[in-house]
Amino acid sequence: PCPANMEGDEEFMKYRSPLVSRYASKEMAFNFSDKKKFTTWRKLWILLAKAEKELGLPITDAQIQEMETHAEDIDFTMAAEQERKLRHDVMAHVHTFAHCCPSAAPIIHLGATSCYVGDNTDLIMLRDGFDILLPKLARVIDRLAEFADKYKDLPTLGFTHYQPAQLTTVGKRACLWLQDLAMDMRNLQRARDDLRFRGVKGTTGTQASFLQLFQGDHDKVEELDRKVTEMAGFRKAYLVTGQTYSRKVDVDCLSSLASLGSTVHKICTDIRLLANLKEIEEPFEKEQIGSSAMPYKRNPMRAERCCSLARHLVALMADPLQTASVQWLERTLDDSANRRISLPESFLTADIVLSTLQNITEGLVVYPKVIERHIRHELPFMATENIIMAMVQAGGNRQDCHEKIRVLSQEAAAVVKQEGGDNDLLARVQRDPYFTPILGQLDALLDPSTFIGRAPQQVTRFLSEEIRPLLEPFKSKMDVRIELEL
Repeated sequence: PCPANMEGDEEFMKYRSPLVSRYASKEMAFNFSDKKKFTTWRKLWILLAKAEKELGLPITDAQIQEMETHAEDIDFTMAAEQERKLRHDVMAHVHTFAHCCPSAAPIIHLGATSCYVGDNTDLIMLRDGFDILLPKLARVIDRLAEFADKYKDLPTLGFTHYQPAQLTTVGKRACLWLQDLAMDMRNLQRARDDLRFRGVKGTTGTQASFLQLFQGDHDKVEELDRKVTEMAGFRKAYLVTGQTYSRKVDVDCLSSLASLGSTVHKICTDIRLLANLKEIEEPFEKEQIGSSAMPYKRNPMRAERCCSLARHLVALMADPLQTASVQWLERTLDDSANRRISLPESFLTADIVLSTLQNITEGLVVYPKVIERHIRHELPFMATENIIMAMVQAGGNRQDCHEKIRVLSQEAAAVVKQEGGDNDLLARVQRDPYFTPILGQLDALLDPSTFIGRAPQQVTRFLSEEIRPLLEPFKSKMDVRIELEL
């Protein structure tokens, strides 16, 4: 038996969320960490004290300096002990902060309610979360745009109902993915830009405690709200709130992420289907193992991971919808435990989905010869209308030609479906004396590039008019490449 090594095993003795332990980036994991959360609480108490002092309350520079000195050094053990005793997380951290700031203790959290730090911190985390996601989404779009441009002229079978249809191009298909991602980019940017600060509102949103602090001076209360909002980096605060900001804000934010999840699932499902056809593959490491039992396999594990996590991202949308619907009057606390899970998990999931998709799009492998072979199998059927038109132009009768082609097509289809052979329709046409007048045109009539319509021109215009302008604000952040730890 292997010798037991218990040192350092404690963290493996309890559940750890794979979103953090296995997948998410360091910056997104930190964004929703206790360190970020509780240092932000302290910074918000400092901003409140500064604004209250500027508007005339008896708060000293020494008290503010003391708070600023201890903004980062949180005694998490003491805070946990205080919470066990008080059964209130905000007051536990008020007491912990006050312990290391004795002179500032009387003015910490002055006039505020728990949601002053709780909700405002959540809004900061949501804003910062979007700021992490948007450049990642921009990089995915950039890599996929390069791919679309490179393969805009490469004909490939189009599929409807997952049955072969008319030809498109590899680049044009990528533009279908890009169009959805561009919509997601606009949705995320709008959700981010629409975020406001809860600000300084008091227990039920009436600002009554602050009106009392400033002895009925409404102008000072409004100025206090404006100052704190501005110092926190927001342009606007919500003019009306209950005890909390409206939970519809969470719906707005997470719906944009869930919509992104549906896009990623569609893209990666397409990649998985094309991998089965051996037309396109995701990157595959030199020593990567596809299957423990079947060494020849090259499984699309990155795309599968994206689909798996994207389903979770879409499913998380139910939480904020239900939470917003059951908030009674000015607020109920049944939002709290749910939001501790659903808000971070949505951003953590979106983060790893985008990182994985970037890695995929940076290394997509295309197999033109396989694509060409698939086209050859189907193109003779697609070319039948062209053959009929050429015969008519050579003096033939359209109905006679149609019947000839119908019979030959069914014979060729029987070879493919019943005998497992190749599509020999072209050979049958060449052998039939009826088609002698157009035999010299057959190669031109079956040129795949004549079946792709305006696909290349559509790609060029789409990338120029819709994609590149969308990426312009992120130009300085495009050089980051993703190496996944699988």
